[in-house]
Amino acid sequence: MLSPHLQAPAAVLWVLLPAYIANATAVLPRGRGPPMDFGRLWPGDGRRLLGPSKTWSGFWFGTLFAVPFGLLETGLVLIAPPDLKVVPAFAASVLGAVPVVLLLSGGALTGDAIGSFFKRRLGRPSGARTLLLDQLPFVLVPVLLGLALFPSVFVPTFVSLEGIIWLVLFTLGLHALFNYIGYLTGAKKVPW
Repeated sequence: MLSPHLQAPAAVLWVLLPAYIANATAVLPRGRGPPMDFGRLWPGDGRRLLGPSKTWSGFWFGTLFAVPFGLLETGLVLIAPPDLKVVPAFAASVLGAVPVVLLLSGGALTGDAIGSFFKRRLGRPSGARTLLLDQLPFVLVPVLLGLALFPSVFVPTFVSLEGIIWLVLFTLGLHALFNYIGYLTGAKKVPW
C-alpha cells in the first residue's frame, strides 16, 4: 500500500497526466494550420485575440494525442487489485472515462488559449514569458470544470491544501521541464 504522504501527489499527477501530455504535445504540429483566432483582432486594443502560436492543428493534435493515455490510465486502475488502487478511476469503464479524459486534454488547451488571450490584453507578445499565465490556466480550466462536472474524481484529489500545493508544484516543474525539452528538440522557439 502507498504511504498516505504519497497518495495526494500520486492522485494529482495521475489525474493531470492527460492535461500535461496535451499541453506538451500541442507544439508538435509546429504552428501549421489556421490560428485559433483566425487572425482576428480584439476591438478594445487592436491586438490579436490569441496570437499566431495557438493553432487548431496544435489544439486537436494535443487533445487527441493525450486521450489514449487517459484511457490507458483508466484501464490500469480498473484491472488493479483493490489494495493497489491508490489513484482515482476516471469512471467505472474505459468508455465511461472518455468525457473526463476529453475534459482534461481539451480543457488544458482551452485553458492555455485563455492564458494567451489575457497575455495579449496585457500587451505581451506571443512567446513572451509571463509568469503564472504561462503555467496555470491550462490546469485550472480542466480542474475547475472537473470539480463541477465530475466531483467524484476531482473533489477528493484537489479540494485540500495538499492537493493544491501538489498541483502547483507539479505544474510549474513539469511545465518548465517540457518547455526546455521542446526548445532543445526545436519544437519550441523559446525555452519557457
